Amino acid sequence: MVIVDDQHATSNGEFIDLNGERYYAIHNVDKMAPFFISVVSDSDHWLFLSSTTGLTAGRVSPETALFTYETVDKIHESHLHTGCKTIIRRQTEQQIEVWEPFNQEHDHKYQTTRHIYKNLLGNKVCFEETNHTWNLTYRYTWETSAEYGFVRNCEMINHGENGVEVEILDGFQNILPAGTPRYTQANSSNLVDAYKWSELEPSTQLGMFSLFSAITDRAEPCESLLANTVFCLGLDNSQTLLSSQQVLAFKRGGNINQDSIIRGIRGAYLVNASLQLEALESKSWTFVTNVEQSQPQIVSLLEALKDTPQLATKVSQSVDTGTQGLAEKMAAADGFQVTNEESVSAHHYANVLFNVLRGGIFDNQYTIQTKDYVKTIKHFNTDVYSAHAEWLSQLPAHVSLGDLYQEVETRHCSQLERLTMEYLPITFGRRHGDPSRPWNQFEIKLLDNNNEKLLSYQGNWRDIFQNWEALSFSYPNYIESVIAKFVNASTIDGYNPYRITKQGIDWEVEDP
Repeated sequence: MVIVDDQHATSNGEFIDLNGERYYAIHNVDKMAPFFISVVSDSDHWLFLSSTTGLTAGRVSPETALFTYETVDKIHESHLHTGCKTIIRRQTEQQIEVWEPFNQEHDHKYQTTRHIYKNLLGNKVCFEETNHTWNLTYRYTWETSAEYGFVRNCEMINHGENGVEVEILDGFQNILPAGTPRYTQANSSNLVDAYKWSELEPSTQLGMFSLFSAITDRAEPCESLLANTVFCLGLDNSQTLLSSQQVLAFKRGGNINQDSIIRGIRGAYLVNASLQLEALESKSWTFVTNVEQSQPQIVSLLEALKDTPQLATKVSQSVDTGTQGLAEKMAAADGFQVTNEESVSAHHYANVLFNVLRGGIFDNQYTIQTKDYVKTIKHFNTDVYSAHAEWLSQLPAHVSLGDLYQEVETRHCSQLERLTMEYLPITFGRRHGDPSRPWNQFEIKLLDNNNEKLLSYQGNWRDIFQNWEALSFSYPNYIESVIAKFVNASTIDGYNPYRITKQGIDWEVEDP
């Protein structure tokens, strides 16, 4: 057993290599006050974590949450009942011992150290706790996949010279059912519990979390046809719980029984399995969870789960594809630089990353997607669209920005020129909002109703132009278009609007 003096340990940080990537590590993170962490993706995920492991997560907007969207102070305190839950027990000659990683209520029960690692790209966060009394390390890493949702890779490592046998209960608590409105999440949680329907497909261990019916007080039929899903890969001979009702029994050393359907209480997905680790051996497993899945999507997932090794490969490849996609977006915004101080380069990248996440980035450099350009002209001025409909219909599918400007000049139409100069083919942006600013309603919508790429942006007047000002250094040929959008959105007496969006301008409305 390694003796660790955790009473005098202090927090410190450093850059390290982990699993082939560059990370920033914060050691002894439990010696610091709780702080907030965001995890990004190249898709529509949003994931906000506390250093306590509390979290909120979902896709597109808070209306489609996997874990309840709450303010920062509540997220710091939510780790005991929401999100990741891990319990590890072992049988000794004297008694059953239980270890709960990241549970601060069990501090000083064992000699432990806790660390957090975040990769420099910003799309992965790893929580790690080492139990020096048991010579075991447990860690999990949050990642994202456009196709499969949120991916949580777990690993247990035996540092000892002898083999060990432990039993785990690992997974998630307080999983929201699909279709839970944000207002109802926060203000009528007990009412939502009454509608909850958690179901397990036994042959694949796929957990499905839905509402028995949509929540309404009207006397009308209202079906709920979507479900949030969770499955686990890599744990053989396991059983799954759909609630936290048997957690106490497991802690006390009792046996637990797999659930099939749970109604009217908070949903969970907790996998129970036994692990045998030889000296210096490790074991890995993966949880994958997604939101708002339709019946055809769930049927397709059930088919995929019949071949778990192939599905595990596809999930891993999807995560890698998303990582590459995020890197390409950030490279297009000049987010990568190399200096003599790694912290300076990392700070520059973080600044560019959050600037792009708020204000967006120009799609496909200076190549214009004609379909979106024509759609924008028609949206803002039907008369101009009608007058130039024939010319617009003859444009190629893609045209360079310079060629488009030249073509428009030959039309000799000042309104067409104005609309073209204001046209900004921006994607990937969202309004500045997170649980520390709950009054800002963000939405990360990258696909339209036909599942095609959506070019869109939204932001408060001051914020979005600050974002575009920085972005213009990477795309100088769009500077005049940004200025045109800025000037034309102001009134003649210099009054500025409240919000700028791709669809138009929002003016602040006084509260009556």
